[in-house]
Amino acid sequence: MGHLEKVGIVLRDIIASLQMAKLYSTAHVIFKNSVTKAYNSLQDVLRDKSELIIGIIGEELAFEKEIFFELSKLAQPMIAYFKEKGIERIVFDSGLQEEELEKFIAFLSEFREITKKEPQGYLTSLGIRNIRVGKIKVGLAKADESLVEETQQLINYLVLYNNYQTKVAQSLETMLDNETVDYLALRLAVTNIMENLISRHQDLLKLTTIKRYDLNTFVHIVNVSILAMYFSSKLGFRQDDVLDIGIAALFHDIGKLYISRKIIGKQDKLTGEEFEKVKSHAVLGAEILLKYVNTMGVLPAVVAFEHHLKYDLTGYPKLAFTQKPHIASLIVSLCDVYDALSQRRSYKNEYPPDEIYDFMIKEKGKFFESVLLDNFFKIMGVWPIGTIVLLSDSSIAVVRQENEEEIFCPKVEVIKPADKKELIDLKEAKEKIRIERALNPFTEAKDYLRLI
Repeated sequence: MGHLEKVGIVLRDIIASLQMAKLYSTAHVIFKNSVTKAYNSLQDVLRDKSELIIGIIGEELAFEKEIFFELSKLAQPMIAYFKEKGIERIVFDSGLQEEELEKFIAFLSEFREITKKEPQGYLTSLGIRNIRVGKIKVGLAKADESLVEETQQLINYLVLYNNYQTKVAQSLETMLDNETVDYLALRLAVTNIMENLISRHQDLLKLTTIKRYDLNTFVHIVNVSILAMYFSSKLGFRQDDVLDIGIAALFHDIGKLYISRKIIGKQDKLTGEEFEKVKSHAVLGAEILLKYVNTMGVLPAVVAFEHHLKYDLTGYPKLAFTQKPHIASLIVSLCDVYDALSQRRSYKNEYPPDEIYDFMIKEKGKFFESVLLDNFFKIMGVWPIGTIVLLSDSSIAVVRQENEEEIFCPKVEVIKPADKKELIDLKEAKEKIRIERALNPFTEAKDYLRLI
C-alpha cells in the first residue's frame, strides 16, 4: 500500500471516530474502539515519518499536493471550525500516544462549546503534546510556502474544471429532456475555461492528465473540449472560433447518451448489431443538436455528425456524396481519439503515450489530416505534461514542458531520487539521457501521482 493511501485511511478513520463520538459519546466503547483503529492507522504512517502534516486549504483537507475532496465533504464542520480559528495545518508527531488522540478527537467533537478558547493552548492544557495545530506558513521554509501556493492553485483549477464539468452535464441532460438550454451560461463557462487556458495552459493540461484517471462519465467530453480549444488556439484561430470549437466538442458525443451503457461499457467484443447501434450515435447526436441551431448555431451538429467520418471518408456515417469534413470536425476527431486512447477504459487495453503516437501516426492521411496531426504532436509532444516517466539513468521524472522542435524530448523534473531533483531539457541532454517509458500511475507510479 502506498504512503498516500495510508494517509487517506488515517483521515477516514479519524473522521469515522469523530462521527462515533457524536453518535454515542466519548465514554462509549464503540468510540474508544474507533480511536484505537485510527491510532493504529496513524502509527502505520508514523513508522516511516517523524511527523504527519495535514493541511487545510480553502474547504479541503490536503497532504502535500494531494487533495482529499470526498473526505473533506465529510469533515466540513471540523474544517469550518479550523478556518474560523485560522488553523491551516494539523501535525501528528511520531511520539503520539493513543490517549492523546482520544482527547484530540473528543476536543473536535465538542469544539462548538469551546470556540472562545485558543486551540493550541487548550490542547496543551489537556496534556496533548504530540498533536499541534497552527498556520501553515508559520516557520515554513520558502520551498514549503511555494508548495502551499501550488496546492492552492491546483485546488482553484480543479474547482474551475469541476464547475465546467457540472455545467456540461447540466446542458447535456437538458438537451436529452428536450428542454431549453441556458446557452449564455454555458458560453460563459466555456469562455472562462478558454481564458484560463490561454494564460495558464500548462495547469489546465495537467488537469486533463490527472482527470484521465477519473472514471466520471463527462470527464472525456470536458477533456476533448479543453484539448480542442488549446490546439485550435495554438494553430492561430481567432478567440471566437476557438470558443465555437470548444462548445462543439462538448456535444460531439451526445448521441452516445442514447446508447445503452451496457453496450458502451461491454468488455467483450461487440456483436455486429451492437456495433451498428454504437455507430448510430453520430446521426443521433446531429439530430438532437439540430433542434438547437437557433441558439447554438450549426457547428455542434456538424461536428457531432462528422467526428467519425475520418479524413479519407472511410468512417461513418456513410455519405452519398464526397465532401471533406469541416476543420472543426477534424480537430475534435483528433482530440477525441487522443483522449480516448489516453483513458483507461474497461473494454480497452492501456496505451502508453509513445504507443498512442505510433498508433495515430499510422493513420496519417487516412483517419487524420496530415498537417493537423503533425501540428498536434508538435504542440502536445509525445509525452504529455504530467506524464510520469522512467529515464535511461533509472531515475523517475515528471514531464513539465514540451519541446516543439523535438517532440520526443520534453523538459522533465526528476522526482526520484529526491536529492537529485532538477529540471532537465532532454533536447539538450539527449546524447546522455532519454525517456525509456511511461510508468503506469495505477501500479508502479501510484506513489508519485501526487507530484504531477
